[in-house]
Amino acid sequence: MKYYEKMSGKRIFLSPMSEEDAEIYTVWMNDREITDNLGSSTMVFSEEAERGWIEENSGEYQFAIIERESGEIIGNCGIQAVTHTFQRAELGLFIGKEEKRNKGYGKEVLSLLLEYCFDTLNLHNVMLKVFSFNEQAIHTYNRVGFKEIGRRREAYYAKGRFWDEVYMDILKDEFTREFL
Repeated sequence: MKYYEKMSGKRIFLSPMSEEDAEIYTVWMNDREITDNLGSSTMVFSEEAERGWIEENSGEYQFAIIERESGEIIGNCGIQAVTHTFQRAELGLFIGKEEKRNKGYGKEVLSLLLEYCFDTLNLHNVMLKVFSFNEQAIHTYNRVGFKEIGRRREAYYAKGRFWDEVYMDILKDEFTREFL
């Protein structure tokens, strides 16, 4: 698989997505551990649907996360709901490869995305949503500089109960580049 460095970090880089990765995305998008965190566990994903999603979103701000050392895809991230008029957007990411989770890749991905948002897209406010059971992600978001701005209480059902949807954001002048 050939990947292209759009944004470069120390241990990872972000590349345009490739349709050739549809099979691994299909595996990830049918993994309950991943989809519970994304809010899509009730959905079933086929390889054909994933191939279509990659094709449809490849011209947008959607990226494959590539581990520099192995050259292997380990996840996906993206910038959505970009509104240049108000200089705002939303972020999302996941590390699909289980053995690559909780190794600090998320912080590096967030830093690259935020640098791109603030320095290239000239955005001012970047937001994300996370479910309250995902304490590791909330900890990571806080470490990068995101602050909780509100909650939608008991708005997501997973793992046999209701959870809060937590809204977090960061402003351009709050962003530090310590993880790049």
